[in-house]
Amino acid sequence: MTSVKVVKQNGSITEVTCDGHTGYGVSGEDIVCSALSSIVQTAMLGVLSVAGVNMQFDRCDEEGYLKFTIPNNITQKQREICDNILDTMLLGISDLYQGFSDFIELEVQ
Repeated sequence: MTSVKVVKQNGSITEVTCDGHTGYGVSGEDIVCSALSSIVQTAMLGVLSVAGVNMQFDRCDEEGYLKFTIPNNITQKQREICDNILDTMLLGISDLYQGFSDFIELEVQ
């Protein structure tokens, strides 16, 4: 099971942690794990490239681990872009969770 934790402060997503493989299918053929990874990694790339936010992240593909944190010292424009990207990410994760809750644990704080 993949555990996804999304932390919000003042209505904005500030931290995302994904840990573990979903176990829906065999390694390399797990479409649920692949879909979840694509959603989260694309959002992270959007924050880095589109919003231009230099953020800290930690990743271990073998363990299915990814964590990133949005720094506090970003501009208002960067925050707005991050909000759009990360809110869309959460919509995608939530939709996937609804269909595959036996394989994904979602916590929003």
